[in-house]
Amino acid sequence: MAYAPFVPLRIFSSYTMLEGAFEPKSIAKMAKKLRLPAAAICDRNGLYAAMQFSDACFELGVQPIIGALVSVARPGSDADRPQIDWLALYAADELGYANLCQLVSMAHLSPENGQDPHIRFDQLADYNQGLLCLTAGSEGAIARLLSEGQRPAAHSYLAELQSLFNDRLYMELSRRGDSIEDTAEAELIKLALARDLPMIATNPCCYADADFHAAHDALLCIAQSAYVESNDRRKSCPDAWLKPAEAMEDLFSDIPEAMANTLVFAQRCAVRAPKREPILPTIGGSREVEAAQLRKDAEAGLLLRLSRYMPDADEATLHARYAPYFERLHFEADVIVSMNFPGYFLIVADFIKWAKQNDIPVGPGRGSGAGSLVAWALTITDLDPIKLDLLFERFLNPERKSMPDFDIDFCETRRGEVIRYVQQKYGHDTVAQIITFGTMKARAVLKDTGRVLQIGYNQVDRLAKLIPNLPTDPWDLERAINGVAELNREYKQQDSVRRLFDLARKLEGLPRHSSTHAAGVVIGDRPLAELVPLYRDPRSDMPVTQFDMKYVEGAGL
Repeated sequence: MAYAPFVPLRIFSSYTMLEGAFEPKSIAKMAKKLRLPAAAICDRNGLYAAMQFSDACFELGVQPIIGALVSVARPGSDADRPQIDWLALYAADELGYANLCQLVSMAHLSPENGQDPHIRFDQLADYNQGLLCLTAGSEGAIARLLSEGQRPAAHSYLAELQSLFNDRLYMELSRRGDSIEDTAEAELIKLALARDLPMIATNPCCYADADFHAAHDALLCIAQSAYVESNDRRKSCPDAWLKPAEAMEDLFSDIPEAMANTLVFAQRCAVRAPKREPILPTIGGSREVEAAQLRKDAEAGLLLRLSRYMPDADEATLHARYAPYFERLHFEADVIVSMNFPGYFLIVADFIKWAKQNDIPVGPGRGSGAGSLVAWALTITDLDPIKLDLLFERFLNPERKSMPDFDIDFCETRRGEVIRYVQQKYGHDTVAQIITFGTMKARAVLKDTGRVLQIGYNQVDRLAKLIPNLPTDPWDLERAINGVAELNREYKQQDSVRRLFDLARKLEGLPRHSSTHAAGVVIGDRPLAELVPLYRDPRSDMPVTQFDMKYVEGAGL
């Protein structure tokens, strides 16, 4: 297949929440449809979609490029009230991906005093290796300073960037009718030529095709708590869609090298969000020490458990009377050690014992983990699997390589104490909670859309309540329109209802907000920002992974 001569480098996925409306898998599908050899996501201060996007692109034969639009405090600005500019940074190799994870994590974890996410310029200096940089067009400092007539400041800032990135810096040009870039473009081109900077053509986009513009405008209104009919608000750009190469060639026909450089840029990027085998912290310094500790603790724990069945028996009697227990224990321990999971068992046993010692209620165990005799011996569970005839193989099987999974129930009101204990024991930077995303479901998105369209609350609420609300069988808007006679009738007969549903259907399923998973915690063997991007939940001081449960496990945690 002949590829189109263009690579889009500035795509906001739906994880630039309430701004991007492009699901990561849809980006890959659209790139394939347009014959684009590669595509780049570039979300604001985020790599939330990096692994999902990488996987989708690889399945379709599209090269993924992982980037982020990072907010950077301008050199010399007040630390308490920094001037923030944007730079588009992209991973060229594994080191670049690791550095991008670090920078995005710093943007969320470093600022203090309630400041918006950003990094300092000195942090960019420390972690720029392996990264390519675009000047971020109208959102970057250079275009904005030039449009304001501040040429010396623009030249100075560009010199700072060139000193950091050298031949990894590109002057970004986009033509979406933005007043800042329209004013600055001639100077941008002169500056690029004078400094021997390659120019690159972009069309920062938030949605798939031109037909989505009205829905995207409604999405921005939801984000701003504004009305579609209001003039004093941020409005959607009608050109913010993924344009085909032909349209971009026409747009930049006077600067063909800016188009050609998108291909050069893509050729310099050769990394995807990495998938890893499980990475577990070591207990005692080595896997051999862990294995010995597991066997020792399990043997001692089993003797203690069995002594409750025969309080007056000595150790030899217990071994003789309960020989099947010890045979099962040794078999399980061999499997656990062979699969390199002794550390996992020891870590889980440690924080469960701590919880019990501190009178924090812990459940007796459920799920397949209750079939492990080693878990019972270590007090991870309180169910005797032999007496209850439970199978260990349902929990761990050498032929099915996957992480063990204990379902553990802690007292809800004191669960946070256990999490803080784990963080203190294993290190603040090696422990994090897991992000979860709230999406715009059928009833909620209908109400959001109705509000920004200024349709009466009572009418929208009545329509929303007609959508069946079945947790085990959720209905989407399409199904509701076709499956509920009253909705179908009003949709066909009333223009305002049809407009409401048509816009809401396009927004349905997009992420609306992020929060922290109530019970998901990850522990690494190194600072987690070296493995995954991190985020800060404003309601907690605990770092949170930017990957959800599915993808954080794929990253090795």
